[in-house]
Amino acid sequence: MELGLYTFADVNPNPSRSKGVEGAERIKHLIEEIELADQVGLDVFGLGEHHRPDYVASAPVVALAAAAAKTKNIRLSSAVTVLSSDDPVRVFQQFATLDLISNGRAEIMAGRGSFIESFPLFGYNLEDYDQLFEEKLDLLLALRDGEMINWQGELRAPINGRGVYPRPLQDPLPLWIAVGGTPQSVARAGALGLPVALAIIGGEYPRFAPLLDLYREAARRAGQDAAKLKTSINVHGFIADTTDVAADQFYGPQAEVMNRIGRERGWGPTSRAHFDISRGPTGNLFLGDPELVAEKIVAAHKVFRNDRFLLQMAIGLMPHDQVMRGIELYGTKVAPIVRKALTEASEGAKATA
Repeated sequence: MELGLYTFADVNPNPSRSKGVEGAERIKHLIEEIELADQVGLDVFGLGEHHRPDYVASAPVVALAAAAAKTKNIRLSSAVTVLSSDDPVRVFQQFATLDLISNGRAEIMAGRGSFIESFPLFGYNLEDYDQLFEEKLDLLLALRDGEMINWQGELRAPINGRGVYPRPLQDPLPLWIAVGGTPQSVARAGALGLPVALAIIGGEYPRFAPLLDLYREAARRAGQDAAKLKTSINVHGFIADTTDVAADQFYGPQAEVMNRIGRERGWGPTSRAHFDISRGPTGNLFLGDPELVAEKIVAAHKVFRNDRFLLQMAIGLMPHDQVMRGIELYGTKVAPIVRKALTEASEGAKATA
């Protein structure tokens, strides 16, 4: 199983200094986080796209390209690319270029997005929400499949016999579909035979397992090769030297973000009691000392049989030094425990087969 991180590159939406200075520092810290994740042997780093004052990454591929020049092995992905409000041709060209810069380490994680600001910003009608994603995903898949494109939809001008360049080093360029808790989205990804990344940001994590069962069943019914299906679990959490320290450091920034978003969406306020429940054995928060987090990742793998696990630690205004320590522990302490446990489980299963 691949282990990695993702972030939205949060910033203070109301900083005491200029937003340019605030953004410059966050980008500097972001590149340092990706560098360290690479150095400690993590497999993947994802960067989300948002168009709000509380996030600096409205153009993730630019930041990922900067990180590509300073890393060697880690895979670089969006988390997510809001495909519905973007042009698939430009998305493909940008990630193909990133793939060339990184020597074949680029990935696209495409989704509808968790916010709607990009739709009016780029002139799209929210009433076309579903159709936009379906059409643009169809075009993006065509762009991956061949150099010369002949494509027609309803919401975008057709492409008739045009070449799209550059071509990526990887063939095909990896494309994941990011989903929340919508069964239709999971089933679509399965029917298309595309890897799926499931975000779990609330509730008991085992209750999401039926969604991946649905994904695999949809793929089977569509005749997709089960060997090519991949799944990722994307969650919130944090790692520190002790579990108490991890909880105390993460609670404030994470609660502030969830409450801010909650006010926009009509959710009830969170609390430390709710937070502490969420970091229990089956809760959605993967938080604690390295041994505790590793045990929970392994336990979740038994439930989901997932191929990838991504952790969002740099959420809200987490101090940079704390995030860097968390990344160090993730790569040097958590990852070895998880990899050893999964290797032993796999070998044990083979021996009894």
